[in-house]
Amino acid sequence: MTDLKEGRRWRQGEKTAEYYEKQIIKTKTKPEKRAGLMKVIRPEDMPWEECRHGKLKHMVNDEMEAVSQTMSAYIQEIPPGSKTGKHRHMAEEMVFVLEGKGYDLHWDVDIKLTDRYEWVIADEPRKFEWEAGDLIAIPVNTVHQHFNADPDRPARIISAVNNVYKMLDCDDLEQLEDSPDYRG
Repeated sequence: MTDLKEGRRWRQGEKTAEYYEKQIIKTKTKPEKRAGLMKVIRPEDMPWEECRHGKLKHMVNDEMEAVSQTMSAYIQEIPPGSKTGKHRHMAEEMVFVLEGKGYDLHWDVDIKLTDRYEWVIADEPRKFEWEAGDLIAIPVNTVHQHFNADPDRPARIISAVNNVYKMLDCDDLEQLEDSPDYRG
């Protein structure tokens, strides 16, 4: 008798869907769609953005019509004596210093688990100095901020981030401080 009751429960509802069929069509049309995506991204196709983190030129981003969807990369210009915004995100980040000299502040982040999770940011950051040609590795979930130490010349960096956490809907980008150059 229990089996009959179970059968009635899962058979309830009138909603229908075509999820499986849509996936078959998507799979069949994927090569055609990918053929039309940018494989060479020219400077004029790389959009500028003035945002809370600073001035960015997106080289590749999952929002762009480009083949690469698993990585995002941008060039950032940090004005003389200025700094970027201070933020945290789940994905690790690699930053290549194109021009200039400066330093990073990195705050380690722990997790506190009770009935929900809470990020606990270290009270004191660690300082890492850099100059043109250096590669800065920013670990997963680290609060970080870049500073241009040159009062006369801008610094330029390339930032690359893996989109895997974003693709899994787990990238909780948190802006903790805006760049002083952000105008809203």
